[in-house]
Amino acid sequence: MKKIMSTILFALITNVSFSQTEKPTYKVVTEAIVKNYNSNNFEVIFSMFSSDMKKAVPQDQIKPFLNDLKKQVGNISKTEFVNYKNGSVAVYKTNFERALYALNISLDANSDINGFAVTPYVEETSSETVINNLFIEANVITENQSELIFENSKAFPNQTQVSIAFIKNGKVRYYGIKKTNDTISTVENYKSIFEIGSVSKVFTSTLLANFVLDGKIKLNSHINDYLEIPFYNDLKITFKELANHTSGLPRLPSNLDLEKVDLENPYKEYKEQELQEYLKNNLELFNTGEYQYSNLGVGLMGYILSEIGNTTYEDLLQAKIFSEYEMQNSTANINKVKGDLVSGINNEGKEIPNWEFSILAGAGGILSTPEDLSKFVVAQFDTSNKALELTRQRTFNINDNMDIGLGWHLLKSQSENIWYWHNGGTGGYSSSVVFDKKTKNGIITLSNVSAFNPNMGNIDKLCFELMKTLEKE
Repeated sequence: MKKIMSTILFALITNVSFSQTEKPTYKVVTEAIVKNYNSNNFEVIFSMFSSDMKKAVPQDQIKPFLNDLKKQVGNISKTEFVNYKNGSVAVYKTNFERALYALNISLDANSDINGFAVTPYVEETSSETVINNLFIEANVITENQSELIFENSKAFPNQTQVSIAFIKNGKVRYYGIKKTNDTISTVENYKSIFEIGSVSKVFTSTLLANFVLDGKIKLNSHINDYLEIPFYNDLKITFKELANHTSGLPRLPSNLDLEKVDLENPYKEYKEQELQEYLKNNLELFNTGEYQYSNLGVGLMGYILSEIGNTTYEDLLQAKIFSEYEMQNSTANINKVKGDLVSGINNEGKEIPNWEFSILAGAGGILSTPEDLSKFVVAQFDTSNKALELTRQRTFNINDNMDIGLGWHLLKSQSENIWYWHNGGTGGYSSSVVFDKKTKNGIITLSNVSAFNPNMGNIDKLCFELMKTLEKE
């Protein structure tokens, strides 16, 4: 699943130069932000914005963002001035109750806020002492690919594993690494099992495509017609809107309070009763018809498909997808894992529990291997497979560089051809999958790098950089 916390950046920053010493005005403003954030006085924080900032970021945008941030990572317990970025943006190392982030603030001549951001915090520590012990093998990995893997992995904590499937012209080869004692070495882990997070959404959308082709539903059918419970205010939602994130549903249901759950397993206790209560009593839609990524939406879709099929989400996956593509080590039930399960780790390299998604499993609950996922990607190259083809059809334009189909994001700027992509992240894992149907190339990267690791973006970066090397082979 994509990171629980969304990064937000509001920048109307003047070109002013400062030294690397915290200015008293910044200290006062930052302390006020922390005080009012912890007291839920979000209106006061908005009142501290400059007039231009208020126009660029209205109160009805900043309040939901801060409220969502508070639910996800809790109060701020400590801030520490680090430096000024680009001359005028003060960067504060900020300890929240459940995460570490950077608070970035810029002030104008009147000491009003004209730049504000919450971003991943990256410690400025040297990774030059990490030893590269990767083995380069002919017909498996090139020296350039080895260097990309090392450079993108050396900042990860010890006990990190990354497992990669290279798909070139439909043929698959594998490569894996593990970091131990500040040494990155080659390891065979393509049969090892990882949480794949939001890559699960592609599989939920594939189930949807199967139901459509079987004539059981239509993409534009209202999901309301397939549940016996009434929806709050009789709000209507279609299957296609769930699959392409245009339903207007929020990222998470309002009755999943991240301040009260076990953050090491946040979805475990959110079950059918809670989901039905949300739909009946608390359902709200925001910006319907616009792209708004929603774990709730795809989790809801998985639940409804299992209701239509009169079975469990796990059994649907096994019957419709995993058995079809011989994905023998894939499951959405942690209790059914067979084989080597790579332990998820936190930012310090310590093992943490696996996530259990319960009723929202369709959003991010699958565990799989590079070997199994490569079979699924290679199947995408079969022109006769109508279900997989349906998931790749454009259903919505997100921006100039990206469309979305059913689950898959269609990247238009990375290459001359369309790249089909999805990534994922959970408390102990990050993943990224991309392929080009025209060239039959693809890269799968699975890892036990936490979605909360400030360097987790390197998993996507590595995936895309390796994909580009395949174009040059």
